[in-house]
Amino acid sequence: MAKNKQTIIDSYPLPTYNYKVVIDGVGMSFSEVSGLQIEHEQILYKHGFSWLMGGYLLRGQRKPINVSLKRGIIQHRSFLYDWIKTTQKRDVLIDLCDEEGQPIVSWQINRALPLKLDAPSFNVDSNDVAVESLDLIAHDLKIIHH
Repeated sequence: MAKNKQTIIDSYPLPTYNYKVVIDGVGMSFSEVSGLQIEHEQILYKHGFSWLMGGYLLRGQRKPINVSLKRGIIQHRSFLYDWIKTTQKRDVLIDLCDEEGQPIVSWQINRALPLKLDAPSFNVDSNDVAVESLDLIAHDLKIIHH
């Protein structure tokens, strides 16, 4: 049975290459974003009758959000370096977009703080693009479905 165009759009998974990153209202391009996960510690609670009934698995505190952003180095662009020199926390928004550039799912990272800025590896035998990496730690991650 043939499906119409809207049914295919509504049910087909989105590709991962069509996304936008905004840091404190400034749109930026990155070649890779990783670490968008919400994870909790696990707790095995054992009480007096655990020998008979077994322990209980519980969810503990949420682990910190660790996000990594990677992008190619371009002349006269020092935003990430300037940010890591300060102790300023910023909000980061990652939008996964449809083919028209409209956000479908957004990951809102609140109060992100840069921990590590990694320079590219230099190698005379390679003509790869020079890519820098910024590791962030954040207080909160919200997922918004538009």
